[in-house]
Amino acid sequence: MKLLHNQHIDRRDFLSKTSLGLGSVALSSLLGSTKLFGKSVLSDNNPINHLHFAPKAKRVIYLFQSGGPSQLETFDYKPTLQERVGQELPESVRGGQRLTGMTAGQKSFPLAGSVFDFAQYGNSGAWVSELMPHTAKIVDELCFIKSMHTEAINHDPAITFFQTGSQQNGRPSIGSWISYGLGSDNENLPSFCVLLSRGKEGGQPLYAKLWGSGFLPSLHQGVQFRSGKDPVLYLNDPPGMKKTSRRRMLDYLNELHDIQYEKVADPEINSRIAQYEMAYRMQASVPDTMDISREPDYIYDMYGEQSRQPGTFAANCLLARRLIEKDVKFVQLYHQGWDQHGNLPNDIQIMAKSVDQPSAALVMDLKQRGLLDDTLVIWGGEFGRTNYSQGKLTKENYGRDHHPRCFSIWMAGGGIKKGISYGETCEFGYNIVKNPVHVHDFQATLMHLLGVDHERLTFKHQGRRFRLTDVHGHIVKDIIA
Repeated sequence: MKLLHNQHIDRRDFLSKTSLGLGSVALSSLLGSTKLFGKSVLSDNNPINHLHFAPKAKRVIYLFQSGGPSQLETFDYKPTLQERVGQELPESVRGGQRLTGMTAGQKSFPLAGSVFDFAQYGNSGAWVSELMPHTAKIVDELCFIKSMHTEAINHDPAITFFQTGSQQNGRPSIGSWISYGLGSDNENLPSFCVLLSRGKEGGQPLYAKLWGSGFLPSLHQGVQFRSGKDPVLYLNDPPGMKKTSRRRMLDYLNELHDIQYEKVADPEINSRIAQYEMAYRMQASVPDTMDISREPDYIYDMYGEQSRQPGTFAANCLLARRLIEKDVKFVQLYHQGWDQHGNLPNDIQIMAKSVDQPSAALVMDLKQRGLLDDTLVIWGGEFGRTNYSQGKLTKENYGRDHHPRCFSIWMAGGGIKKGISYGETCEFGYNIVKNPVHVHDFQATLMHLLGVDHERLTFKHQGRRFRLTDVHGHIVKDIIA
């Protein structure tokens, strides 16, 4: 270190800069690995030295259904709504609960039973809609949670809450927390990868903050993979630059950053260098990972015809499996188009068709490869839908508004109990009557399955120690195998 060349350095400055300068030691290891003693070398604020629990899952694939899928058309069967179609939602059921601005002014709240049939499947007897025939075949691999609830009633704060633990912007995402705490098992790919798709035109917008690193080092933010010629933007070298020139440029840049780090001791400098080096290694690893052309026909048949079309949910499910095979820790899929305020019977068919087969195929593909036992798969959105119709109710058509008080998700693999349904809603599908699961409970349980105590994985920022679950969250032990 060049620090000792300064003849006027005092003891305090020496101790401060040399202790922080240990980042330089970590920096040298970035050229060969992103882990040090089993953790990310950049997890230097309050990292995990050892896992808090024996992990049941090593990796996560989160199939996020953006827009809020209706639980009443998918997994939460309510015959009472069929019997009382058109009748008013009883005030005793609603209980003065908050409504969005889209239905608060309605003079009538007519109950809307689903136009789709339900049946029980598997040894578990799980109720599944006719919209999800492929999911129905794998219910004995799934854990349905029918008692999810959240405080957020609008899309942006609700999605942000699920992904970062706060309805306000600026917090690290789940994937970033996992990257920060657990590091990477593949030095040539990011530990947190993001894939986007759209089931139909329109849909709620998605923002990079959902996979951002917030106040954590920027190395831990999610890397978005796109369909097309350049899966990761700005990854390829400019025209005319040779590989040897790129390597030489990075070496000189590393030296300059190291000098700057000694002066200002800003850990973000190390993050920036690590990102440069990761991009250099990804130039070789990403094209091979993203190339699904060599997948056999039976795999395409398994995931559905759309799996041959880059950028679709089906193709992204297949890519998620390939990323997991490469030991990527957290793969986040966002699928847009589930916001059915009107014309629900038609539009939800489009959405269900786009996700049903590939979601089920992903679970079974992981199982046949021996990866499901330690890979946690999650399927669900940011909230549910109302049991009454938004706007005019007809025999063939209706819509549903946002409903944060109860909704359904499913989980599979990674230490989750198979073939169970957890939690229960009332006969009107409006309130939880058994085993509620809050967003923070879900997050705490996810972290526990990865071997992490959600109360102990923290990061000091602006004088306070933050964590994913804020000051809340209980592990849902009844769903853990």
